[in-house]
Amino acid sequence: MKTILIVEDSDDMQGLLTSMLSSDYQVISAYSGTEGLLLFKKYPVSLILLDRLLPGKSGDEVLQIIRQTSQVPIIMLTALDDATDIADLLVAGANDYVTKPFDINVLKARIMVQLRHTGADANDEQPITYQQLTLYPQEFVVKKGAVSCPLKKKECVILTLLFKNPQQIFTREQLYEQAWQTPYMGDENTINVHLSNLRNKLAKLDPDHSYIKTIWGIGVRLA
Repeated sequence: MKTILIVEDSDDMQGLLTSMLSSDYQVISAYSGTEGLLLFKKYPVSLILLDRLLPGKSGDEVLQIIRQTSQVPIIMLTALDDATDIADLLVAGANDYVTKPFDINVLKARIMVQLRHTGADANDEQPITYQQLTLYPQEFVVKKGAVSCPLKKKECVILTLLFKNPQQIFTREQLYEQAWQTPYMGDENTINVHLSNLRNKLAKLDPDHSYIKTIWGIGVRLA
């Protein structure tokens, strides 16, 4: 699943964007330019929605810093609509912009266009097969032959991570931070419940195989 980093200091705007986008994307929220840069370095991000007027580092500064090392799509959120000002943003490396107030459907369309240009949509749509099972990340479904099982969003994120890295052992901290996109605070019960639910769903699809193996004292991996 694609991840969008929203760097915006307004609680109301953060709430609006998160509620509108979280059904289709993993959303990470930052409330200052400095926090935005820290989260960008920590998590794999597919696209950034970047406000211009931020505490700490400004949106323009954040854009300049990110462009030194990455070409991740960045859509600027700005209250200004001066043509020269907007041209300067695009020359500095912004992929697109929307002026406040904006229509959420227009913003969604602009996000889709940027992700399509980077190939992110096509990559995420690819099914992933492991042994007898095929995972369809965009549909939140795992199948064995013609039989399918629906997955919750975080279950799908965890299973996608495991299917893409079948030889890797993941700690519960790593799985939690990928699925919830927040720092792990030692809440093992939450991740254990999701792993248990995944095991039960996979066992119903393929009772002859155990897919998720616990490596005691370390974490889990595909069996």
